[in-house]
Amino acid sequence: MHTILWIAQIILALMFGMAGAMKATQPYDKVSEMMNWAKHVSPTQVRIIGVLELLAAVGLILPALTGILPWLTPLAAIGLILTMIGAATLHYRIGEGNAIIVNMVLLAVALFIAYGRFVVAPL
Repeated sequence: MHTILWIAQIILALMFGMAGAMKATQPYDKVSEMMNWAKHVSPTQVRIIGVLELLAAVGLILPALTGILPWLTPLAAIGLILTMIGAATLHYRIGEGNAIIVNMVLLAVALFIAYGRFVVAPL
């Protein structure tokens, strides 16, 4: 189970790390061209989301890898669950139903990691 959880953690960390880096570093205009939802929030909110996604990506890997404060790994997954709930809510409000499917898949993977690292195979 540890191996499956590690694979899920790495995949989720890569996805959110890349997305978070883009949101945190790219100009707002460029982000809003690529992601329609960004037009419905402020540039500051986009940056905050990006930084939080980057922190969660690091939190999925670093504590588990180093053994330092490993309980932060499932907490990072819970943070991503909350992020995906917020994302799905925003996509619903602006009529982007297809994006909600992606949000729910990412939420499910984060939920798997949180449950797995808290209950099934703690670090």
